[in-house]
Amino acid sequence: MMKQTRMEKDSMGELQVPADALYGAQTQRAVNNFSISQRTMPPAFIRALLQVKAAAAKANKALDTLPARIADTICEVCDSLQQDRDLMQHFPVDVFQTGSGTSTNMNANEVIAKLASDKLGETISANDHVNCSQSSNDVIPTTIHISAALAVHGELLPALQHLSRVLEEKAGQVKGYCKTGRTHLMDAMPVRLDQTLGGWQAQIQQNIRQLQGLLPELLQVAQGGTAVGTGVNAHVNFARLFCEHLSQTSGLLFKPGDNLFALIATQDTAVALSGAAKTTAVSLMKIANDLRWMNSGPLAGLGEISLPALQPGSSIMPGKVNPVIPEAVAMAAAQVMGNDVAIGIGGQSGNFELNVMLPMIAANLLDSLALLSSSATHLADKAIAGFTVNGERLEQALHRNPILVTALNPVIGYLKAADIAKQAYQQQRPIVDVAEEQTDLSREELLRLLDPVKLTDGGI
Repeated sequence: MMKQTRMEKDSMGELQVPADALYGAQTQRAVNNFSISQRTMPPAFIRALLQVKAAAAKANKALDTLPARIADTICEVCDSLQQDRDLMQHFPVDVFQTGSGTSTNMNANEVIAKLASDKLGETISANDHVNCSQSSNDVIPTTIHISAALAVHGELLPALQHLSRVLEEKAGQVKGYCKTGRTHLMDAMPVRLDQTLGGWQAQIQQNIRQLQGLLPELLQVAQGGTAVGTGVNAHVNFARLFCEHLSQTSGLLFKPGDNLFALIATQDTAVALSGAAKTTAVSLMKIANDLRWMNSGPLAGLGEISLPALQPGSSIMPGKVNPVIPEAVAMAAAQVMGNDVAIGIGGQSGNFELNVMLPMIAANLLDSLALLSSSATHLADKAIAGFTVNGERLEQALHRNPILVTALNPVIGYLKAADIAKQAYQQQRPIVDVAEEQTDLSREELLRLLDPVKLTDGGI
């Protein structure tokens, strides 16, 4: 059955558009031209774009560059779209489109113009009214900053702070456990479990500080620069008023960029944020892999902890349970690292006055921030909070560890200690027994010097 269409017109001529579509000719051209990935811009980006359109309309109303009735209707339409559960059906443009994101900007302009025209009973222009005082070249970079700032402030930072709190609480619960430390995956000096978790928490806290440090840059936006940064076709006060209205609706304090040329021509802030996201992904992967190793076995591996059993681990091996949450988090972290490569390449495509990989940068950046937010929460709630410690297994390995002889270096010297360690390995005997035979130290003194728990406090 042929789908019903209607005729729409843009500067290139007439074009058939689905009869029930809210968008117009420019969006339809983009749908026809860009069927590369079947991946549309993220909902978080579209919602931020609607905030841009509403704030622009309010600024234009205040400056008398738009009639009040038109500006108010644009704002009403943007608000109603924000509440639309089926919002994304109106935004079908592929991520891999024109590098400025013009197709997505015009998609929003056309949808808003259609709804505003129907509501007001007169023709509202996608270009002259909805896009008044704007260009895709400042709208899309601005929307990248807004959507990323909202994601960092509202989702990622709270998720990482939650993970940090869970790590701190768990560290307090496992403080009484001492385990064999490992370097190069080989036995090393002992550590306490709370020290291990404290190290993980320090990583997450560092990630939080790095992300917080980028927020001031994200809160500077390109809006008002229009096509190339000169501000042509925008009132001199437009950028200031735009940011005031945007700040009221978003809850974050946005301001005009210090240099609009840089914000339109480059995506250095997005690249920096992606770098911080990649660092966070590296931290999450390190924690996930440590959990997998510590959980390994349970008989033929380390078996130091038991992660929560969440689901069967094999379709053929009954009773097998796998560390599914750390594995899922590690995969998400790998994806974030891959996104960072693409974003870095995209950042290099700031040719003269415009970056021309904006949609890809936006989509990958928001994907990374969302993946990290969910991963941090999953790791906290479904792995760290619920793991149990296999204390007996820790003790067995701990007291047989010949590397404890390191504590005797200041007393008997490195070479003598090495001989004792080798003998203990060869004979599979506790280090205290061999050291008692090979030194003049009493057993009581050796037990004091080789006490694993005391060794975790450092010093001599």
